[in-house]
This record gives sequence, C-alpha cells and structure tokens, in this order.
Amino acid sequence: MSATATPDSASRKVQEVESITIRFAGDSGDGMQLAGTQFTNVSAVLGNDIATFPDFPAEIRAPAGTLAGVSGFQVHFASSDIHTPGDTLNCLVVMNPAALKTNLRDLEPGGILIVNSDSFGANDLKKAKYTVNPLEDGSLKGYRVVRVAIDTLNREAVKECGLTPKDSDRCKNFFALGLVYWMFERPMDGTLKYIKDKFGKKIDVLEANTRSLKAGYNYGDTVEVMPVQYRVAKAKMTPGVYRKITGNEAMAMGLVTASTLAEKQLVFSGYPITPASDILHQLADMKNFGVKTLQAEDEIAAVGIAIGAAYGGAIGITATSGPGICLKAEAIGLAVMTELPLVVIDVQRGGPSTGLPTKTEQADLLQAMFGRNGECPVAIVAPRSPGDCFDMAFEAIRIATQFMVPTFVLSDGYIANGAEPWPIPDLSKLPSIKVQHPTGPNSSNGQTHENGAGEPGTFLPYKRNELLVRPWAIPGTPGLEHRIGGIEKQDGTGNVNYDGHNHEHMVKTRAQKVANIAKTIPDLEIEGDQDGDLLVIGWGGTYGSIATAVQRARRKGLKVGQVHFRHLNPFPKNTAEVFKKFKKFLIPELNAGQLLLLLRAQFLIPAQGYNKVQGRPFLVSELEEAIEGILKS
Repeated sequence: MSATATPDSASRKVQEVESITIRFAGDSGDGMQLAGTQFTNVSAVLGNDIATFPDFPAEIRAPAGTLAGVSGFQVHFASSDIHTPGDTLNCLVVMNPAALKTNLRDLEPGGILIVNSDSFGANDLKKAKYTVNPLEDGSLKGYRVVRVAIDTLNREAVKECGLTPKDSDRCKNFFALGLVYWMFERPMDGTLKYIKDKFGKKIDVLEANTRSLKAGYNYGDTVEVMPVQYRVAKAKMTPGVYRKITGNEAMAMGLVTASTLAEKQLVFSGYPITPASDILHQLADMKNFGVKTLQAEDEIAAVGIAIGAAYGGAIGITATSGPGICLKAEAIGLAVMTELPLVVIDVQRGGPSTGLPTKTEQADLLQAMFGRNGECPVAIVAPRSPGDCFDMAFEAIRIATQFMVPTFVLSDGYIANGAEPWPIPDLSKLPSIKVQHPTGPNSSNGQTHENGAGEPGTFLPYKRNELLVRPWAIPGTPGLEHRIGGIEKQDGTGNVNYDGHNHEHMVKTRAQKVANIAKTIPDLEIEGDQDGDLLVIGWGGTYGSIATAVQRARRKGLKVGQVHFRHLNPFPKNTAEVFKKFKKFLIPELNAGQLLLLLRAQFLIPAQGYNKVQGRPFLVSELEEAIEGILKS
C-alpha cells in the first residue's frame, strides 16, 4: 500500500494510495456480507475499479462464534485497472476471535486490524480455540491494532430506538461499516438511502441502523483512531455507463437478453443448490420479459422440465452445481440423442459428493466433457469474470439454438458471487440470434425427404444442413410429426434403428456437429508476448490472477504470453497454431489438472500444471512464483 501524504486539516493527514484490499469478517449472523456489499456499492459509485470475494461458511447453522461459522467479504478497490480481489489484506475488520483466527494469516505485516474488543470474553475465546487472549499476549504487535468496543458503542447509539438487546446488536455491522467509511473517505449517502429503502416501514429499525452507521463514522472522526485517512482516487475507465454486477446477476441478464433477441420464451427450471440458486432468484424477478421459472422437486425433474421446454420450442435452461450435474446426466444424454437446444449452467464448487458447498473449484470440466454414458458430446463454454457471465450465457443460447445441441456453461463459486464494474452493453451491437422453425414438410427449412428414403414429401427430422444441424420442429405443427426418444435414430427419418453401421455414423455425425461449432467462434487470442519462452494457459475464473501474474512477469523482462479459453468444446480452430509459437506451457487450474489432461491428449504439448484444490482462488504471488520457476527449470 504505497502512499503519499497530503495535508487534509491542521490535525490530520490523508494518504493517497493506488489500491486498498479490505476484508470484513465475523459470525454468519454479524452481517458481514451486507457490510461488504455496501462498501462495494459505494466504491463503485465513487468510480473505483473493484473486485470482490465473498466467503460463506459451509454449515448453514454453525454454532455462533465458532471457526466453522465465520463469514467474510473481501473488497479490492483501486484507482487503476485490477483483475483480482487482492492477495494480501491492507485492512481486516474482525467482529470476534473466530474471525481473527481464520483471517489473520492474510493480513499484511503492519496492516490495519480493527477488532471488536467487546467480543473477546473468556467464552468467545474458548469457542475460537484460543487459550490466551490475542489482544493481550503480544501476538498482534506486528499489526496496527485498532481496538473498538463496537458492541458497547453500538448499543449506546441505538438505545433510544426501543429495540430489544438482540435487535440492537444486529445493527453493529453498520457501526463497523461507518468507521471504515471514515477511514477510507467513503460517503455514507448511498448506504443511508439503502437503509431507508430497506427498513422504511420499520421506523425503529430504520432509525437504529441510521444511528449506528453515523455513530461509527463519527467515532472514527472524533476519537482519531488512526493518524491518517486513506484516499483512493477514481479509476480511469473506458467511458460508458457502468453498474456493479455479480456473476449470477450477469448470467441471468445474459440469458434473458439472448432469449429476447431470439424472440423465444425462456423457461428456467432449477432445484436450490449453492452456489447456483441465485440464478433462479434473479430470473424469478424478470417475469416482465416473459420468463417462466419453476423450482422443481429435484434435480432430475428440473432438467426434464428444461428438455420438455426445448422440445416445445422454448429456450430450456437449468442451473445447478457439480452434485446436480451427476443427477442430470442421464437426461442430458437424452437431449444429446434427440438433439435439442438445452442450456445447462454448472456453477462449480469443491467436491466430491457434498464437498465444499460454499467454496470455489474448477471441479467439473471432465464431468461436462465425459460425464454421460456412451459417445455423448456437448458444447462447453466458460466465463472468465463476473461480467463475462453475461457474454457466455448469451453465447450458450446462440450455440444451443444454432446447432441444436446441449450446451454447458461452466461458471464457479468465485465468479458467481464476486462482483466488478460492468459496462452496460449496447443492445444494437450484440450478435443476432435467429431461430427458424419449419412450418410444414415442404417449407424451406422443413427438410423434406429426397432420394427415395421414405415417402416423398414427408418431414425428415434428422435431415441436416451444411453444419450437420437438424431442424427444430415445434410439436403440433401439421405435417411435422416425427419420432422422439432416447433410442438410436436412423439418420434422416429419425426412426428407431439398431444397425451398427448407422449407430457409428450417428455417433460420428453428432461429434462432427459439435466440432463444426468452431467455425462460428472467435480465434484464440494471445495476450502479452505473441511468441516466446512460456505460454500460460487458463480457463474460467483464473483469468484475473493469471493476467496480473503475466503482466508482472513481463515487467521483469520475462518473455511470457497468455491465452484463456472461453470455448472448451470445441476449442478454437487456431489453438494448435498458437501453441506452436511457444516453447513451454503452464496451465494453472483450481483442480488436479483437468484442462491439462485434455490439451496434452489433443495437442501433445509438453505442458505442466500448477494446481490448487483448497476452495480458494489463486493468489497472484503464487502464479508469479510458478512462472519464474518453470522458466528457470
């Protein structure tokens, strides 16, 4: 946190800094997610570039004050372009000993540590497995500790509002937020408006939260808890209209935008599962766009409903995480066999089984590629950031409808819950999605039978165009009656066919149809050095960490390039050509090496993996070290 001091008043200085990384941490009932979200919103309005990393406890109702119940929200805000939520913390706000114990390792030496000293009683320390009080044993001397009796000060601030002691304590997150607003020169106006809009009908709660926020801010100002305040200037960003967006929000908007431009109804069916549930919540609020949402009784029902919607001529979509993909696998195979435009969103989390429900992992690439019986190819795309979820959701619908193929979108918990400034797109510049249905057996896209196979003039549901795509026939259209189901089809007619040669032909045809998607997707672009010693290859949510690490390596004089796959099946058509330009290859993944396995097999490159399976995203410093290590080896 480099800084220059400038006078602000006779008694206090303001330090100009390029960026700050702060984390709010406390019990899952302490409102840390709300405090972090409000801090993010205010920073976005001020024009900072932002990146966030919410971190939720895996247990829904872990005992209060225990290590398992700690919730955190990290915000990196800057006056320059940033891609990650930050490696080390400049400031850590902890509401109890458990939050201190689980988060202190991430605070930089000399960093600011704001502690709710009221919560460090004997019982609190015992729950966090402390044998001595860290506020008194000298273990925190390497940090700038700010001890604040938040519980006491907050109760004093709201005592005239008539709340119960329990309800009064629920306001303390706003006291902590107010203090941090003062420390980093954030205005309170946006949060005061939020409080008014949220609690306007509950006057006592409205007044209490308002008082708590102001009390925290005024405490910082009057007590002078720090000798300086910190200022982060507005970032220089491409002109445009921006909003803060999370990955799940962007995903929902991309789906609705694509279906609207395609002039097709969107039908979304899902079953609640972390971290995908918010997509259903977002879409349920978009009924004015004709969106139909259903919460199914289980994962199998959810995908069945989506397949039925696709068969009926709508855009059928389902979203889940890894365990749900397991349950949906057989039905996805049905969509492959029937060649229907199903979109499957997998917001990945750690596995196997229930695994790490609230932690991120790039766990399901091989499952998306191969996790069905038989030769069962699907298209796969993966967003690289929260805002990119909009583009990849849009792209998934384009691919699914243009190629009549189930299409996976591999997001992950880090992208889904993280946030960044997002330039609202110009709808006139988005790609067009044109959907045509045959209107009869003799229509231009009705694909009637030729060359004597079947009755002349009858509809051929599996007669293909130049990209090997079959027509999307709407049930009930006169003259378009045809067979449907999971048993192998005869090419052209769609009749049940058990002939081995026909089966092999259909297997190769379905695979080639997916391969043909590469003709319609962008080439793989190299960032950084266009050829040289090392190419760093990524996919999904690792983009920001990789991009930052590559930039730092190049500033040190290393010859390094970067490519990032957003299309994973098929790969871009120039992939092999790109690989020929580099000597060594490094593939960082938040798994045990899944893309590494695919690229080694298909392109025979001598790639090395750098793998992390800890439920947390890469630190930039980790990747910097890996890059330098492979170049020295």
